Amino acid sequence: MPTTCALCHRVVPTERISDPQVVQEHHLRPEERATSPTVLLCRPCHDQIHAVFTNAELRSDYDTIEALRSADRLQDYLEWIRGTDKLDIDVETSAYVREWSCIDPNNGGSGI
Repeated sequence: MPTTCALCHRVVPTERISDPQVVQEHHLRPEERATSPTVLLCRPCHDQIHAVFTNAELRSDYDTIEALRSADRLQDYLEWIRGTDKLDIDVETSAYVREWSCIDPNNGGSGI
């Protein structure tokens, strides 16, 4: 059965779901896994979220799929990803997230 990414709304075809990492569960409040609601995301969207936001930001400002969908930092990415069928992309952690990781490793770790 195909799965739809909660962030980009792309449908992941059934034949691609055989790759166990193509659809990933994202905890909307990283580091609070026991109580955090989750959503299913395609691998590129999950990677992108953790590349552009610190865990502290995800917990405080982006703990709903609606907040993530409307985040300024994701708009260019979402416009691009919706036009491709790629399910495996190279994602680089933003300088902002790298900087926070150096300042406070408890806030910047991926928590994936």
